[in-house]
Amino acid sequence: MTAVSPKKLVIASRESRLAMWQAENVRDRLKQLYPDCVVEILGMTTRGDQILDRALSKVGGKGLFVKELEVAMAQGEADLAVHSLKDVPMELPAGFALAAVLEREDPRDAFVSNLYPSLASLPEGAVVGTSSLRRQALISARYPHLVIQPLRGNLDTRLRKLDEGQYAAIILAAAGLKRLGLSERIRAVMAPEESLPAAGQGAMAIEIPDNRPELAAWLAPLNDLPTSQAVHAERAISKAFGGSCQIPLAAYAMIHGDEMHLRAMVATPDGQRVAVAEVRGAATQGAELAAHVTTALAAQNAEEILAVCKAQTQD
Repeated sequence: MTAVSPKKLVIASRESRLAMWQAENVRDRLKQLYPDCVVEILGMTTRGDQILDRALSKVGGKGLFVKELEVAMAQGEADLAVHSLKDVPMELPAGFALAAVLEREDPRDAFVSNLYPSLASLPEGAVVGTSSLRRQALISARYPHLVIQPLRGNLDTRLRKLDEGQYAAIILAAAGLKRLGLSERIRAVMAPEESLPAAGQGAMAIEIPDNRPELAAWLAPLNDLPTSQAVHAERAISKAFGGSCQIPLAAYAMIHGDEMHLRAMVATPDGQRVAVAEVRGAATQGAELAAHVTTALAAQNAEEILAVCKAQTQD
């Protein structure tokens, strides 16, 4: 911690209910650390929030949710931005850095339905909504009789579409539902063996301009080491394959004491071709473990699978 405490900090955040919850959570933690600091939230609408009629994989991907927040920091309107880590591109723009990763909420996917208890119980032709090519690939591989349809909008919008009967079920991140007190909407939490999570899923990250060392020092106490170790290993795998919304790629690390169990998957959107790999090792060796998994996936023709993915998403 630096000798001088901050006097005022402005947090840039998307204006969705979940994003504001995350920003308020960081605000409250900062107020506990620095009681004399004024912490404000600058709510913003991003391009990702505005484009709701097309899949993210077809309009630019994860960066659509963070660009406006980065502009606010670059222009001095905000000091930091709070993100769901899975929305943060694997390559940050020049001039920005991740200062802290907060402890992870439940990283798993959640099955949400008003009529059915699980994916396995859905009848042939039932429509499942998801915004993720990763989830689409995993569902298609195991349940080819189901119909996968795009699902966009914030969390409340997605639940409303389900309640209106547009879908028999939808798949969401369990973390968002739990953070907003909506755990009762979860009919089943999907084990990683059934639906391997996306890199960074369930974790919150704080982004800052990289020329603010005093800001990095102020935020350092918020970093959760086990979560940081896990998600950086996951993101290293995703980065190696150009991870984005155009790629059905899963990467998930579990930390048990000093050991990391790292798993990853690459698949075509239709689930017909899948490559999987896993490794165990020291939690402090995340980069090396990620490289091992990346090599194992490459040996299973992951690049060829990804080429098929890119061709399909560009159609």
